[in-house]
Amino acid sequence: MIYISANVNKKAIVGTPSLKNKVSLFAKYQFYYELQNSPKEKDMDITALYQIFLGCTGITTDSRNCPEGSLFIALKGDTFNGNAFAAKALEAGSTYAVVDEAAYAPAGDTRYILVDNCLHTLQQLANYHRRQLGTRIIGITGTNGKTTTKELISAVLSQKYNVLYTLGNLNNPIGVPLTLLRLTTEHELGVVEMGASHPGDIKELVEIAEPDYGIITNVGKAHLEGFGSFEGVIRTKGELYDYLRRQGNSTIFLHQDNPYLREIARGLNPITYGEENSLYINGHVTGNSPYLAFEWRAGKEGEFHQVHTRLIGEYNFPNALAAVTIGHFFGVEAEKIDKALNEYEPRNNRSQLKKTADNTLIIDAYNANPTSMMASISNFRNMQAENKMLILGDMRELGKDSADEHQKIADYLEECGFKDVVLVGELFAATRHSYQSYPDVTALIAELQREKPCGKTILIKGSNGIKLSSVVEYL
Repeated sequence: MIYISANVNKKAIVGTPSLKNKVSLFAKYQFYYELQNSPKEKDMDITALYQIFLGCTGITTDSRNCPEGSLFIALKGDTFNGNAFAAKALEAGSTYAVVDEAAYAPAGDTRYILVDNCLHTLQQLANYHRRQLGTRIIGITGTNGKTTTKELISAVLSQKYNVLYTLGNLNNPIGVPLTLLRLTTEHELGVVEMGASHPGDIKELVEIAEPDYGIITNVGKAHLEGFGSFEGVIRTKGELYDYLRRQGNSTIFLHQDNPYLREIARGLNPITYGEENSLYINGHVTGNSPYLAFEWRAGKEGEFHQVHTRLIGEYNFPNALAAVTIGHFFGVEAEKIDKALNEYEPRNNRSQLKKTADNTLIIDAYNANPTSMMASISNFRNMQAENKMLILGDMRELGKDSADEHQKIADYLEECGFKDVVLVGELFAATRHSYQSYPDVTALIAELQREKPCGKTILIKGSNGIKLSSVVEYL
């Protein structure tokens, strides 16, 4: 067993070994480090663990997926203890297992590395690795659209650079470190998505990722139960700007049309985008039936470029324009920017268009909050389509504002004049409305099996926990 302290002073991380040294210091010998108070000793601890990491083929936190030569880090959750699976990870192919409970680290077995806290160790190792490589990092957060925007930015930048970007929505205190630990010397840029549900979450993540550039897609009403208020959302998302402001002369990419973002961006160096002609990148929506089309140009005198995306919804226009802005800033040719955006196809139930034998479906069932729900309904209202139908699910994590926000959606549906609406979930069921309502998706599926809609254009929108994506096969 090897013991390494996870209490690392990041300010002391200097003069670290070259990445060319791929040999683990612990392949044959057992080392033991006492926990010391001096920065020098703490630096030695993280350096030792980093050498182990360099000698491995990668990081895994899942004992069911342990590639040969990997480093397993035992994380804990509400219903599991990764320490209990360390031995299984070693049997499956991992070379070392990092644990934080001595009971799971047999004495004399140098494959086990005992630390104070596995999650903190993962985060500190990722920050250390990020510092050694010095790759330029673009940090991205926002209430809505950050995953789509991250995908669009990465698609555009990949036309010119070798880009590392967050896979899926691995944007939390585990996902961000795992993303950073995938960085190699071949990567020229990194696009790291950061999510939040409580105050301080973004502050924690930016201190791990240490981004050089930043973009906040927008701020809206989401996770109000954790943030406490809309103002709490704004402050938390603004923690990205706060970090960059402290670094001095940092660049942000600013959606100039958003007054909340303009307010919290004071004191920073903004590269602006939006609909005003004077902005760095400006543009306008030119079509939305059903796919988003838009035009953009650089500055007042630039040539307009036409883009025809495979994205559903005008609300994706700022996301696409952000990708144009960042691509142009980093020198990607206009034609290649257009190509990337034209060819990008959304996945994971995010604004997907799917045609079945009976209906046309607009699937946006990965997440929902009052801001994104209102935007989706408004877009659907303006879309040119016949026989419109909406299947909407509850919006989760709204706390004390939940009843009011669900009622606002129900009232807006009435205002829009929609007739064919299905509401799913106990929160929508408690609102005043004139629509069909089901307590859960199981009850809805039972009804769809009895009578399937035909010839409809159907918007499917709700929080992931409502599981509306499971109704697709019945439509």
